[in-house]
Amino acid sequence: MIGLPTTPSFRLDGRRALVTGAGRGIGLAASAALAQAGAAVTLCARSTAEIEAGASAIRDAGGKADTLTLDVSDVTAARDALAAQEPFDILVNNAGTNRIRSFTEVTLEDYEVVFGLNVKGAFFVAQAVAARMVGTGTRGSIINMSSQMGQVGGSNRSLYCASKWAVEGMSKAMALDLAPHGIRVNTICPTFIVTPLTKPILADDAFRAHVMSMIKLGRLGQVEDLMGAIVFLASDASALMTGSALVVDGGWTAS
Repeated sequence: MIGLPTTPSFRLDGRRALVTGAGRGIGLAASAALAQAGAAVTLCARSTAEIEAGASAIRDAGGKADTLTLDVSDVTAARDALAAQEPFDILVNNAGTNRIRSFTEVTLEDYEVVFGLNVKGAFFVAQAVAARMVGTGTRGSIINMSSQMGQVGGSNRSLYCASKWAVEGMSKAMALDLAPHGIRVNTICPTFIVTPLTKPILADDAFRAHVMSMIKLGRLGQVEDLMGAIVFLASDASALMTGSALVVDGGWTAS
């Protein structure tokens, strides 16, 4: 009789997950995906009404969800709020923003807004969650939402690219520091996903045509395209992955 290996579980029953930027778009989809896999999910964002509606929908579908209203770019408030929480097993560090400008037109205020959320906010939220994991011996998974623009450059996106390349670098270093504690750190790098944030720019016919020419699979991404990747990185199915970038870009960065 041949002894067959068993596929590691994608289930997340009994685990607690925190998703930032969870009010809509990718963050709401991440919350739904984790809840559908069995996790108890805390939806976190500045918009109380949006995350309460999302959590209610998850509960109505049979999942476990609660909310945490928080501006993660306020480092002190975020640190205090997360220190008061029970430790999380999973973090999806998703809150982010963009200011589309030519390099020569980027202002200091643009820089501070984008880096304040995409880099500073993500860095210190991860630090606060990891501190609770380490302090309680929790072996967990941190997923930093990056972008294909953390792998390549893009016109009028010098600021966004800079922030996402920073996310890639800090994630690799975080992975090294946290590996001795059994905490894994990986990124997901999506292409253009249809969300409330991207719909206005994708409404421009010329820009949409450019995007479609770069996505080799010939279609825009949907939030559902990321849900499996999120569950994979959160679960035991990716137990030997850390410091890696999971690129979900329809082939954009392959050429």
